[in-house]
Amino acid sequence: MSKNIGFISTRFAGSDGVSLESAKWAEVLWDDAHVSYWYSGRNDRDTACSYCIPEAYFGHPENIWINDRIWGHTLRDPKVTDRIHALAKYLKQTLYAFVDFYKIDILIPQNVLAIPMHVPLGIAVTEFLAETQMPAIAHQHDFYWERSRFSVGAVKDYLDMAFPPSLPNLHHICINQAAIEQLGLRKGVTASLMPNVFDFDNPPKQSVDSYTADIRKEIGIDNDDILILQPTRIVPRKGIEHAIKLVGMLNDDRFKLVISHDAGDEGLDYKYQLMELAEQEGVDLRFFAARIGEARQIDHDGKKVYTLWDIYQHADLMTYPSTYEGFGNALLEAIYFRVPVIINRYSIYVQDIEPKGFKLLEMDGFITPQLVKLVRRIVDDPSYKESIVEHNYSVAKKYYSYTVLRRLLRQHIAQLTGDAPDEFLPKRERGEHN
Repeated sequence: MSKNIGFISTRFAGSDGVSLESAKWAEVLWDDAHVSYWYSGRNDRDTACSYCIPEAYFGHPENIWINDRIWGHTLRDPKVTDRIHALAKYLKQTLYAFVDFYKIDILIPQNVLAIPMHVPLGIAVTEFLAETQMPAIAHQHDFYWERSRFSVGAVKDYLDMAFPPSLPNLHHICINQAAIEQLGLRKGVTASLMPNVFDFDNPPKQSVDSYTADIRKEIGIDNDDILILQPTRIVPRKGIEHAIKLVGMLNDDRFKLVISHDAGDEGLDYKYQLMELAEQEGVDLRFFAARIGEARQIDHDGKKVYTLWDIYQHADLMTYPSTYEGFGNALLEAIYFRVPVIINRYSIYVQDIEPKGFKLLEMDGFITPQLVKLVRRIVDDPSYKESIVEHNYSVAKKYYSYTVLRRLLRQHIAQLTGDAPDEFLPKRERGEHN
């Protein structure tokens, strides 16, 4: 029953949610003998199983030209329509070539049918699926109606058609319950729930190896300092000002706040505001993005580059004061590495995650003295900290492990192809007896 799986996205590279979660899906599918192949505009996967089409990248000049003329406008020039159709036609041809070259059996579009960062690619995938009736599972991370930048545009006809489409051969999987509800209301499309996952069946090694032994020194903090990790990009919705406020209220020089990512293409104004706020609050704020990469290596200055997982091994606490998250991959990472989490009760957390029974240090939009007291207890009482992180790991293993994902993917593949794994067959067909 081995299948060739074709993943489709604008990009499979870096540490964005689509790239990370698609790699996890491929790992789970590999356990069932399915082989994954990658179609995208940018790609850091193995070249032997990759099909890289530069025009499929959302940052390609042709797509940027189109986006500049369709978002923030309500009138679409016929020339823009022609360019959209031309690029969609070309990309559809490359999809046919990709499927033929690797003998793809099932396609998994990763967010390209949800958020219209590349409208021609969404059209191309939709038309390809309609023309071929190939089985497909769309993994939807975030929809256009969840982003204000897509609220005004000149492509409503394409949004209705392709973001996402309603096709009998296309199943939908969303990462949170709110998305499922909105998808049903807006599109009349049903979907399954599959949040982000982590390999909780295989705990991480707890020992710090020789490569990372000097990471605190490289950050510029002492071994007895309290490393509070903010493992996110520096963008306003991450609510990093709350992390600074918390450290300021702790009023203890041992606490150091370390941000692992940079602002990227979102602009630097928010970063400068955080630096100013940290100075006002007397908070020791460190930026370490320049030394964090996808893999361990040596940079051009001869300095070590660490992975995000390396720094988790040294973190004493993690702050996650986001105002909005589609799910929250960093939350699972912290739980996996048994790091206590200080979290803001964003909407998806309240609806999907909080009811699972985690023991997290919660805030509701602002820092309270009670939260500060809990943070101090975590730091000063190792047995209390141990009980919390072990409890959280156990809960996450139950709800967010690879086992949960494997079960759902098997179900969808069986429904789409008619090939059911042994566990779905009646006992007599498995060779078992009552």
